[in-house]
Amino acid sequence: MDTTAALFYVFSAVLLLAAFRVITARSMVHAALFLVLSFFSAACLWMLLKAEFLAIALVLVYVGAVMVLFLFVVMMLDLNTDGLREGFWRHLPIAGFVGALIALEMALVLMRGFRVQAAPVPSAKDVELGNTKLLGIEIYTDYLYPLQIAAVLLLVAIIAAIALTLRARKDSRHLDPSVQVRAKKADRVRLVKLPPTIEAPSAQAAPGAAKEGGAA
Repeated sequence: MDTTAALFYVFSAVLLLAAFRVITARSMVHAALFLVLSFFSAACLWMLLKAEFLAIALVLVYVGAVMVLFLFVVMMLDLNTDGLREGFWRHLPIAGFVGALIALEMALVLMRGFRVQAAPVPSAKDVELGNTKLLGIEIYTDYLYPLQIAAVLLLVAIIAAIALTLRARKDSRHLDPSVQVRAKKADRVRLVKLPPTIEAPSAQAAPGAAKEGGAA
């Protein structure tokens, strides 16, 4: 076993362990941190495959932007995870069935990828262009329609996520934009007129106050 194969097994084991801890961690912050570790392990695997652009994009986009946003939202909202875990064991059979079905579908789609074949020898032109430019040419020529379909699916997912989060819930802080637009200055601000100075007590009232104080 050479060094590349040993590193592959190490990063693969870390990736599987981190992915398992993402769905089993009791704290949402810990789950997000394990997801960051899984992204780093996947980036290391891309580096072993000499796909430097994909590795750097995975670290910059997901770890540097997406996961920072996830951690910010999770720590800012301080969600109650006890209520989310209710009914876990009751829904475990159907969840296991759906997970096994998804795994079977992915295995059928990726079956050809498990057949190890000799890698084609890159030509001098391919070496000169680099893997980043070759990846862009391959995506926008042979895989243009799958790329557009994936973009549409992501757009639908974004719209669905927005629709789910905008529903009326008791545990969410919801602001109605129409009420904010109709707000007027008189409803929010009240001007109170105060005298600029306070008059000092008169000289006649001062000795009387002193006598009362001495008598007391």
